[in-house]
Amino acid sequence: MQFQQLQYFVAVAETRHFTRAAEQVHVAQPSLSQQIKALERELGADLFLRARGNITLTDAGAALLPLARRILADADTARYEVQELVQLRSGRVRLGATPSLCTGLLPDVLRAFHDRYPGIRLLIEEGGSHDLVRELARGALDLALVVLPLPTPSPALTTIELLREDLVVVSSPEAPAPGGPGRRTVRIPDLEGERLVMFRHGYDLRELTVAACRAEGFEPDFAVEGGEMDAVLGFVRAGLGLAVVPRMVAARSGRGLRVTPLARPGLHRTIALAHRSDVAPPRAARELQRMLLER
Repeated sequence: MQFQQLQYFVAVAETRHFTRAAEQVHVAQPSLSQQIKALERELGADLFLRARGNITLTDAGAALLPLARRILADADTARYEVQELVQLRSGRVRLGATPSLCTGLLPDVLRAFHDRYPGIRLLIEEGGSHDLVRELARGALDLALVVLPLPTPSPALTTIELLREDLVVVSSPEAPAPGGPGRRTVRIPDLEGERLVMFRHGYDLRELTVAACRAEGFEPDFAVEGGEMDAVLGFVRAGLGLAVVPRMVAARSGRGLRVTPLARPGLHRTIALAHRSDVAPPRAARELQRMLLER
């Protein structure tokens, strides 16, 4: 019994027509008929009752049909699983992340992923959560690390909460300490009158910091604004002002910076892993997702 014969048998059983079945499996009708007859000889039973213009299953054919479908389905599953394994030896993962996460969270995880799957290319796109959600929706990314809540909630996306991260205040060690000398923490009201180095528009950290200041009744004063993470940290080191950044970023970029925690309740942000709900990420992307969740 050949795998191809079962394909032809199922096609005839479903179409109840030899010519249409042959078209469906892309083979000449005489070849399909010959293979069906060969299968019947091997099984020792007719599978179809062939009346003019009317093809029906015999009892033997009806018994074989669910078994043949199962064999074909198992073969498809086997092919899929092998292809999935191959994907972990080659291919790509398209990951979007906010710039602060590229600086703080991703380096260690991506190094571990690359060590385990060196044949997989990692394509990283930096952007704000709003831009990343748009790129996910149009299929340009497999996964994205975004800040919750999303600027525009979308039922087409699935989000998995990854971590809740504290924000801290960074300043130049040569500048006066925020909140006054000897302070181990700083409160949001202490930032009133301080010169801030602020991220560009569309940056999640910008919106969070500005909203926290306004909740305390004041507008933040910007010394410099419009930068990405590396630029903001460089301006702070140069003594141009303070900045509110994630704790992981401050820990990785601590040289030349004073790090001061925010007093309780402080400021936090929730990081989530997002992907499209209607399309399963590729195997390699799912493996990266697993490593991020288990980090």
